[in-house]
Amino acid sequence: MRRLDRQAGIGGIALAVLGVAILAVVALTTPWDLMAGAPSVSPDPAHDFTAAEIARSRAFDAATSVPSYLSLGLTVFFAGLLVATPLGARLVRRVKGPWWLRVVLGVLVLTAVVEVLRWPLGMWFETELRDFGLSTQNWGSWTGDRLKSIGVRVALLSVMVLAIVGLARRFKRWWIPAAVGAFVLTLATSFIYPVVFEPIFNDFAPMPAGQLRTDLLDLAKRADVPVEDVLVADASRRTTALNAYVSGFGATRRIVVYDTLLAAPEKEVELIIAHELGHAKYNDVLNGTLVGGLGAAFGAVLLFCLAPLWRRPLSDPLAVGAIMGFLSLATVLSGPAQNVVSRHVEARADLHALDLTRDPGTFIAMQKRLAVTNISDLSPDAVEYVLYASHPTAPQRIAMARSWELMNAP
Repeated sequence: MRRLDRQAGIGGIALAVLGVAILAVVALTTPWDLMAGAPSVSPDPAHDFTAAEIARSRAFDAATSVPSYLSLGLTVFFAGLLVATPLGARLVRRVKGPWWLRVVLGVLVLTAVVEVLRWPLGMWFETELRDFGLSTQNWGSWTGDRLKSIGVRVALLSVMVLAIVGLARRFKRWWIPAAVGAFVLTLATSFIYPVVFEPIFNDFAPMPAGQLRTDLLDLAKRADVPVEDVLVADASRRTTALNAYVSGFGATRRIVVYDTLLAAPEKEVELIIAHELGHAKYNDVLNGTLVGGLGAAFGAVLLFCLAPLWRRPLSDPLAVGAIMGFLSLATVLSGPAQNVVSRHVEARADLHALDLTRDPGTFIAMQKRLAVTNISDLSPDAVEYVLYASHPTAPQRIAMARSWELMNAP
């Protein structure tokens, strides 16, 4: 008992150290106070969007909120059952073989159970996307994309759970290598994602030589953000939504433009890319990866501290359900905090786009186009804003552009 208390005490110290490190990195890398002293402009959807556009946004939100909330509730409920009851152990007990195979198959079985329950909700959500003209998929391609996503998630989850169970079987203080491994896995996944995982879901082709490609590469030079290429993603096979992003690090960094965006005015495309280049300039992906790695390490130590509360040790393959439930709950509960940071980071990228292009009029036109085409929620309620809003709303972004314009008026 004394040894357990001592290990718990060491784990508590590690939690405190990691917690302080996470808060320090977030505090130092998040732009909490943008445009200090700038004239204040209140966001107002009615100022920039027609009554029909606002009504369509509300109708879409109402139509998709129910399946979204039900899916989230089911995820939390099932994760809670896995943590608080022997349900997971009973399901995994039916799996036979060496411990590592039981772990992998256990992850697969438990994931399959919750995904079967969530599948009708996913179809409901997809149907609403089609009704509002956002989805261009048939059920075959939708099923394929969903199965790919589940497969990637199962693969990554299997690696994590295998590491936890394997280390717990070998070391008494398994949380130390588990925390280090979680940190390294998070960093490695972030670096390889553009070249390993993105091609699973989209095909990419170099943007043909022309004025737009030249202007985007020149824009990257002006932003002092080296990029290797400009690619076009075949997003139109899946959606009518507009988007672009800067992906990768160093030699793998490239500008990616959805093919759905190519019909937009070139100046608006440039502003979207200027925003994305802001993320690269300020190392937002690297900073986010660092925070994510520290958070993963924190989670590994927290799991070690909570392990004595469960019926069986984490070295037992029957504990797979409890581990999966813990990881799922940790992901959901950390979401609102991540959204707070993300909204500030996105606002800084908007400011970078305005500073780089000095064109608030086109910025506002671009935000209106994105909001109307993507049917963005123009005025989310407090719960939706906390749970889902990783970006400022379109009216907030437009208000920022007007504030920038007033501050920089000659």
